[in-house]
Amino acid sequence: MSFLIVLAALCFLMLVAYRGYSVILFAPIAAMGAVLLTDPTLVAPMFTGLFMDKMVGFLKLYFPVFLLGAIFGKLIEVSGFSKSIVAATIRLFGPQRAMLSIVAVCALLTYGGVSLFVVVFAVYPFAAELFRQADIPKRLIPGTIALGAFTFTMDALPGTPQIQNIIPASFFGTDAWAAPVLGTLGGVFILALGLGYLEWRRRAALAAGEGYGTELVNEPAPFAGDKLANPWIALLPLVLVGVSNKVFTVLIPQHYGASHAFLPSVIGDPAPVVQEIPRIAAVWAVEAALLVGILTVLLLSWRAVATHFAESTKPAIGGALLASMNTASEYGFGAVIAALPGFLVVANALGSIPNPLVNEAVTVTALAGITGSASGGMSIALAAMADTFIANANAAGIPMEVLHRVAAMASGGMDTLPHNGAVITLLAVTGLTHRQAYKDIFAITIIKTMAVFVIIGLFYATGWV
Repeated sequence: MSFLIVLAALCFLMLVAYRGYSVILFAPIAAMGAVLLTDPTLVAPMFTGLFMDKMVGFLKLYFPVFLLGAIFGKLIEVSGFSKSIVAATIRLFGPQRAMLSIVAVCALLTYGGVSLFVVVFAVYPFAAELFRQADIPKRLIPGTIALGAFTFTMDALPGTPQIQNIIPASFFGTDAWAAPVLGTLGGVFILALGLGYLEWRRRAALAAGEGYGTELVNEPAPFAGDKLANPWIALLPLVLVGVSNKVFTVLIPQHYGASHAFLPSVIGDPAPVVQEIPRIAAVWAVEAALLVGILTVLLLSWRAVATHFAESTKPAIGGALLASMNTASEYGFGAVIAALPGFLVVANALGSIPNPLVNEAVTVTALAGITGSASGGMSIALAAMADTFIANANAAGIPMEVLHRVAAMASGGMDTLPHNGAVITLLAVTGLTHRQAYKDIFAITIIKTMAVFVIIGLFYATGWV
């Protein structure tokens, strides 16, 4: 019965998300409904002590990233930089390779360490302009961005700095470059099949006479200037975001050390506020990098931006609030579901799978799907079962590097179900609904999930690591 309660809450939330209802409203309803059916006395304590605590904790850490990312993306629009880069891209690759261009930009930013949510805000103006000029349906933009940002550069390619590739290192004693051969081959598999699928969808739309679309929502503001910037100048803010993110990631821990404390008041005897730098250095680095990008756009295109700054940033701020609240609500939902007895039933059932790598892959991707979070589901799975995974792998002669890569790639598989925060953010930013665009995101999800089992098969067939 406890398992059915968890399953019902998950299905309910996926259904309402797919039908376009706000998860800000329905994530707590789904979570508290599951608690009510499990133990009615825990509804109020879990709502305040767990759901709201996790939701507010997420906002405390990540809202500035959403806000700065949205403003950066909006300034890229109104400065004309997006149109300049799109024009150059069309000249270089041709209008029919718009999807490849967007996947490449997303991949470069993600592999450079830029947050997935920031990539969505930053790349959407380019994608909208490029798809419009190539007359490709706008509904294919989310699937294209998902392929470039949420898949092979997030957790497959060795060395990626995304959190999904970092978490396994602390459990298996590995590093971000674990299993480079398997990770690279898995990434190539995802990229090839993903691009093939998107191209098939583009050709089908073309044959049906479907263009970019009309009466669309959240369309980027048209460039009001007289002359486009040089594309290399237009590209500079994006490059600086990626480079400065890496620089700040290195410099911040060096400057502050392992922790930093300060007194919040000069009156009375307040307790010091202590910051654990390793836990927040990556967030500070992204925020600083986005500020560098915003200042660069202002410096390079002051005239074009200044006249529209107040008007254009208002919807950007509203979009950041909506996107961050959606994701934070999902985070709270996942925390509540993970605290219910039914979740333990799921975890124990998954642990009975005999093959060590298949066991790990199915467990991680299932828990990521249930919680709606790649990093959250993987953290829960590894915290509970890492010792078992390690013992089984050692008995079967499987290197820890392979465990690392399988866990990382599996986390980004079924996590992108309809209630996933990144999916909801992507759809909100692009102004599309689940009905319009989720089919393509889910297809990319299936390809990504298949890739995990492909690399498992390659390891057993060849012994490659």
